[in-house]
Amino acid sequence: MIDEQQVVPDPAYRAAIAQEWADDDAYFRTSPDSPLLPEEREGFAGIPHFPIDEAWRLRGLGLEPYTDSAPVDFEMEATRGEPRPAVRAGQFRFTADDGEHRLVVYQFIVDGELDERMFLPFRDATTGVDTYPAVRYLEVVQEGDGTWTLDFNRCYHPSCAYNPRYSCPVTPAENRLAIRVEAGVRLGEHGH
Repeated sequence: MIDEQQVVPDPAYRAAIAQEWADDDAYFRTSPDSPLLPEEREGFAGIPHFPIDEAWRLRGLGLEPYTDSAPVDFEMEATRGEPRPAVRAGQFRFTADDGEHRLVVYQFIVDGELDERMFLPFRDATTGVDTYPAVRYLEVVQEGDGTWTLDFNRCYHPSCAYNPRYSCPVTPAENRLAIRVEAGVRLGEHGH
């Protein structure tokens, strides 16, 4: 858990997250591109989430160069076995549960070119119990001042959590947190 004493409640932020979740539910229920199987759409009650916790909205982070012993270029495994060429773009450090943690952010190589989008898959102590067993994804946002935001309230399950026809990148070992991140998407009573 992040230290909640530092968090100033932001009703506009909470409303924005609630609206995003409602929009996601509508997409899953009605879009022809929904990852849900057609027979699951009509009775779909919505994507389950942990309660919004503003303490898990980490702002003002710096992106540090990746300095671990693992190579920068590597093949990221996927749920159906097809590895994807990727680059370790850097790492974020943050404090939670009285300890310092880090998550590595990646970029994929598509058709020989580095994709500009950042990609952050992770696992934590909720994985396989309260959240999808393979991975949760987290968008990383660079702010106007050059710092970065990791908003765990916006983390989501990949499409393969809802439909086995998808192949999704899974979490590399370096992005497995020993703490519980009770924010963002979680499993429902039917497993998604």
